[in-house]
Order: sequence, then structure tokens, then C-alpha cells
Amino acid sequence: MGKRSIFGAGLRLSGLTLISRVLGLIREMTKAAFMGTTYLADAFSVAFMIPNLFRRLFAENSMSVAFIPTFRDYLERDESREETENFLSATLTFLSFLTALVVVLGIIFAPAIVPLFSKSDDATLALETALLTRIMFPYLFLISVAAFFQGILNTVKIFSPSGFTPILFNIIVISATYILAPRMANPARAMAVGVVFGGTIQAAFQLPFVLKQKFRFGFCSLKKAFRNDGTKKIIRLVGPTIIGMAAYQLNDIVSTALAGKAGEGVISSLQYSLRLQELILGIFAVSIGTVILPDLTAAAKKNLRDDFSSLLLNGMKLISLVTIPITFFALIFGREIIILIFRGHQFTDESVALTLSAFRFHIAGLFFIALNRVIAPSFYACEDTKSPTVAGIISFVVNMILAAILAGRFKGGGIALALSVAGLVNTIFLFVFMRRSQTVSVSKILGSSLVYLVKIFVLSIIASIPMWFLRPILLKVFSGSVNIVSYGIPLAISVVVFALLGVFLLVITRDSLLFSVVRRRGRGTK
Repeated sequence: MGKRSIFGAGLRLSGLTLISRVLGLIREMTKAAFMGTTYLADAFSVAFMIPNLFRRLFAENSMSVAFIPTFRDYLERDESREETENFLSATLTFLSFLTALVVVLGIIFAPAIVPLFSKSDDATLALETALLTRIMFPYLFLISVAAFFQGILNTVKIFSPSGFTPILFNIIVISATYILAPRMANPARAMAVGVVFGGTIQAAFQLPFVLKQKFRFGFCSLKKAFRNDGTKKIIRLVGPTIIGMAAYQLNDIVSTALAGKAGEGVISSLQYSLRLQELILGIFAVSIGTVILPDLTAAAKKNLRDDFSSLLLNGMKLISLVTIPITFFALIFGREIIILIFRGHQFTDESVALTLSAFRFHIAGLFFIALNRVIAPSFYACEDTKSPTVAGIISFVVNMILAAILAGRFKGGGIALALSVAGLVNTIFLFVFMRRSQTVSVSKILGSSLVYLVKIFVLSIIASIPMWFLRPILLKVFSGSVNIVSYGIPLAISVVVFALLGVFLLVITRDSLLFSVVRRRGRGTK
């Protein structure tokens, strides 16, 4: 998969992801409108975070780290249909048993788990958080099954159904909040019910597309599941990441506890800020990482060193091309973005200030966090789960130490800064560990990517200078009206001007990535 293929596949998946992330923002806007930065928003944020922590291990992590490379291996070796389907049945049984067990334990022990994530002395907050946690814990089981279906489809290079399910999820959560909020004790519970319904649809929607591939599988005995060679390989590959996940959980516990101690609204303001960051990550970084993993795995299996290096280098360049300019734009227009998206009803000017203090530091680390989403799959493709796990543990330790130091003085902004620095540390150690790989040319990748990074950094500064002076002029011209006019129109004009400046600068510098895609598309239309 060359530059055009990565760009094209990534663009298609990014289109769906863009819609999903926009709806995710609308979901957060709904939450902000109903709960603002009140104790209910903090309670929902903590309660939703707990099953999500386990989701990263059982769903996202295990699928990318272990399942896709293993399933790809079955297909590459042309195993018998029966053997492949036995592997799928064993994996589904193992995953379902494990997540169901965690869900049951989570529901039973929710009152004891919640204090680990929130150190608030407010008894009302603790009780509400425990109840919301119990409502949403089944989401873990549902999203894990959905991730299993996604893993099957992504391995055979079918990305659209899985890219569409988050859209359905967000629509259901938003709708449930508006429909059920007047009929329930509070809007947080209505939104929690929507999360469970949304997870159900995410799993159910993908099943017909999986069955269309003519893979037949179901549940088997636990004994048979644990004895399956493919399941054993998945457990072996996932094993090292469990240690990393434990560190991640500890990191989240400490960060959330520090945010809870920093004052009411800090937890939810961090979540609102992260939602804006995830919008950008999801639109392109996650999509590129998802698209290149199957081809990286194939190149690693065939020991195609040049192909592997080119795939990774193109992915890294695309990340630079997208995230660096966006970072500069967001630093200039962060306040206007937050006001336009969130302010209103329960989301006050104080909420804007809290969220902005976190957002400025979150967005500063966008490039490194996005880059890690592309570099990590290169290790997974080589069945190396230890290296990214160790890098992750080191970065999590850095995050915890810095968050503990900075939270007291800078509150949410300090915690956000700690996360961004930890992202940089993670990137550095991933490159250090990559030097031991026999599959990739590290010197070639580092040299080319650094030169390109510096170029995009300089071009972004040049494009940002006129935007800095244009911003107050536009805000003054459209001031005194509703948010969509006072902030929406200046932002829309600024986005267009900034994008045109960026494209102009890329053209006059004859950007290799841009021109190669244009040339390939031109040849493809002849």
C-alpha cells in the first residue's frame, strides 16, 4: 500500500470518522447543555471512564496488538476454513467470558471502585457515580464484541462498517439524553442508558457484514477456547500489555483523583478538552494507524524491509501534514472554538476558562500523541508487544510525576501539560526501541520524517502570522450577536483562509507528499 493507497483508504475512513467525531462533539455539547461542569458532569465522566479503561485492554488493545496479526497469519498461511473458524470461535468465547466476568464484578463492587477514581468528599457525588458506573459497565461487554467484529473486518480490509458504528453510537446517546432526561431522575442517568443502547447497536450493526464474509463461528467450551493455538498466541501477545495497562489505569486513577481535588468541574473540563483533541486524532491519526496495520503485518511476515519502512514513513508524514498546522490554528482560536461548541445553559464563562486552560496544553502535545498511534502498529505488526508496553510504562510514570507536581498550581492545565510531555517521552522511547528492529530502516525514517516535520512546522508558523492579526478584526466585525454568528462565522472564515494559505505554501515549496498523491490520482483517472 503506497502513498496514494494509504491516503485514499485513510481518507475514506477519515470521512466516516469525521462525522463520528463531530457527533461526538455534539454528544459533549449535549452533556455540557444538560450538566455543564456540575457534580453530575463529574459523576458521569468518572463513571464512563471506568468501563472505558477496561475497553482499551479487552477491545482496542487486544484487537490491534494480538487479534489482527494472528488472524492475518491464519489467512496468509491459507489454513483450512474449519481451523480458521475454530480460532474465531475460541477467541469470541474467551473474550466474552473475560469481559462478562469483569462486568459482573464491576457492577457488584462499583461503590468500592469509584473512590479509586474520585477522591471527592461529596457523598452525593460518590453515590451517583457508583450508580452510573453500574448502569454503564455492561457497555464493556458490548463494545468488546463489537471490537471483535471490527478486527475481522479490518483484517480483510473492510473498514466502512466499523467506521460507521460510532456514528450510530453517538446518535443514540444524544437522542436518549433528550428523550429520557425529562423522564428520569437526572440527565446523567439518561445519557448512561443511551451508552448501553449505543454499545448494543455497535455490535449488532457489524454482524451482517462479518457473516457476509462467510466466516461461521459461535461459542465453544472454555476448555476448547483456552487450548486453541490462536487463542494461546493472543494471550502471549497481550500479556506484556496487561502490565502497561495496569500502569495506564494507575495513571488515570492518579490524574482523576488530582483533578477531583483541584475543584468542582476540573474533571469534566479535562474531558471536554480531550474530546476536542480526540476529534482531530480520530479524524486522521487513528484512521491511518488502522489502515496501515494489516499491510505492515503482511510486509513484516514477508520480510519486505523497504516496503515496511515506506509504509511507516508515509504514515508519519501524513500525521505531520495534518496535526502541526491544526495545532497552531487551535492555539490561536482555542477560546472561540470552546465558546462556539460548548457555551450555553449550564456551560458558563467559568466553564469556558476551565476548559481552555486544559485545551491549550492538550493541543500542544497533539502531534506526539497522534504519531504514537501510527508508530505503535509497526511494533504490533512484528508481534513485538513488549517494546511499546515498556515505552508506555515510562511515559505513564512521567505523566504521574508531572501531574502530581503541576496539578496543585495549574489545576486542569497542569494535568493536561503532563499528558502532552508524556506523549513526547513515549515517542522518544518508541524510536529508541525501534533501532533494535530488523524490519525497519530507522535512520531513513528519522532523517526523512524530521526534515519533513521541520518544513511543516515552519510553513505553519508562516501561515499562522496573518491569522493572529486577522482574528481580532473578524471577532470585532461579527461581535454582539448569537454564538453561531459572533464566533462561528469568524472561525469559518479563518479556517478557509488558513487552509488556502497552507495549500499555497505546500504548492510553492513543491511538497513531495502532496504532489505524489496528485500525480498518482491523475494517472488513475486516465
